Amino acid sequence: MLINPTIEKLRDMKLKVMAQLLSDSDPALRELSFEERFGIMVEKEWESRKNSRIKRYIHKASFSINACIEDIDYTAERKIDKKTIQTLSTCTYIIQKLNIVITGKTGSGKTFLACAFGNSACRHGYTVKYYRIPELLLEIQDAKNENRYSKFMNQLQNVKLLVLDDIGLKSYTLEESRDILEIAESRYNKASTIFSGQVPHTHWYNLFPDPTIADAIMDRIIHNAYILALDSKKSMREVMAEKVIRETKHDE
Repeated sequence: MLINPTIEKLRDMKLKVMAQLLSDSDPALRELSFEERFGIMVEKEWESRKNSRIKRYIHKASFSINACIEDIDYTAERKIDKKTIQTLSTCTYIIQKLNIVITGKTGSGKTFLACAFGNSACRHGYTVKYYRIPELLLEIQDAKNENRYSKFMNQLQNVKLLVLDDIGLKSYTLEESRDILEIAESRYNKASTIFSGQVPHTHWYNLFPDPTIADAIMDRIIHNAYILALDSKKSMREVMAEKVIRETKHDE
């Protein structure tokens, strides 16, 4: 049997890794049985496609920072429960359609943690999208002006994990409140959302001018959410700066 036509057919079917392995003719592979060689080729092709899909999901998520679960700092003063983080890193909350609420002062690592959860979701094969809420509200307004509001909101609804950062930087207008409620309502018991902000979730009610809308938003976000309050006396920026200084002195 001629190898070259087979290699070309594999490439034509976009099985590039299998084609490369067959083309390389690794002596170690030639010593294996057909079933063993074929199994290795399929495994390598599968791994390549899986990694490509993960990279594509991470790129489309548009995270503000590159973060992963493995890099989370568990220093005592941050009071982060490692067991809870490990549980959430399995993404079972996405299967259960639960939310995560992360709060803490500026520099406490809220965005890092939110993006790390998003990264983990991508690695588990879930579609993710990251937005800062101020920017999201502007995009929603643009969608309304361009008569594509329904399409845009449907896109948000279909994302398996929506990461909404910087909630509560200001009080919201009635129209903005309705848009946030629409997002919360469309995803309630259907998909998971991560909310991150400086304002403790117990004060979110005051962000919305209409009490009825505020009640509805809180009901759909908080009551089925993991609450993570980052209670560090120092910001993560201060901690990282001190770490750099210590390492520099050690090198000297």
